[in-house]
Amino acid sequence: MKEYIAVLFTHSDAIKLSRECKKKNIKHKLMPVPRKLSSNCGVCVNFHYEEDIQDLIFSGVEKIFHIEDGNYILVYE
Repeated sequence: MKEYIAVLFTHSDAIKLSRECKKKNIKHKLMPVPRKLSSNCGVCVNFHYEEDIQDLIFSGVEKIFHIEDGNYILVYE
């Protein structure tokens, strides 16, 4: 399973993505955004997913990073 962090524009966008993950049985958690990624809304969604991340993207998603060996790799902006 690949690990991702989605940075969103607002807290309500983070809640919306969390609900979508729950609906699709995607392991996820809400957490503070790592400061090196953004300081917008302060909340991000960390999730594990093997499918195409395009399925989770909506207008509230600012960026998605793939986490690999402790590094953040931008995969969507």
